[in-house]
Amino acid sequence: MILRFADVSLDDESRELVRDGAPVHVEPQVFDLILLLARNAERIVTTDEILAAVWDGRAVSDAAVASRINAARKALGDNGTDQRVIRTVRGRGFRFCLVPETAAAPAPPRTPLSDTPSIAVLPFAVLPADAEVGFFADGIVEDLIGALSRFRDLSVIGRNTAFALRDDPGGAQAIGAALGVKYVLSGSVRHAGGRVRVSVELMD
Repeated sequence: MILRFADVSLDDESRELVRDGAPVHVEPQVFDLILLLARNAERIVTTDEILAAVWDGRAVSDAAVASRINAARKALGDNGTDQRVIRTVRGRGFRFCLVPETAAAPAPPRTPLSDTPSIAVLPFAVLPADAEVGFFADGIVEDLIGALSRFRDLSVIGRNTAFALRDDPGGAQAIGAALGVKYVLSGSVRHAGGRVRVSVELMD
């Protein structure tokens, strides 16, 4: 679904935030925070609820929560002084002050295969699951998409469409056929003992 409020639209399928008609890049945790608050508009969302939804129940510092709240306000054109969209309720939590409208999200484009070389870079798996390492993995994918996009003779699926397929159960071959690309790049990020291993697989 797409949530719309004021000059902002929030697409939970493609995980895209658009303000004044332009996409706004936000970190995954910040997006999750905005989505949580918007879905619970006009009621106070406690810090415990935020920790459960955004940090999977892990204990984090007040400074970490405040940092994400500030980033969410900035993405929405709000600030800690005006608190026009996200209001701090001291000692209780945070309240989203606007009531969003909902609309069905459009399906990702499905295009037929052509003779032009084309590729989709899928979000990398994180093993074991960890939100902080997830930011690193998403950054790798974004960098790969940007680097591949520099080749004029290569058609590259955009970030929002690729990331919308993060939880698609169909597998790389089915995703490639659905997107109309000839190549699919997937991978994983493994971390243990302070070391990180990145594996990448290119499939025809």
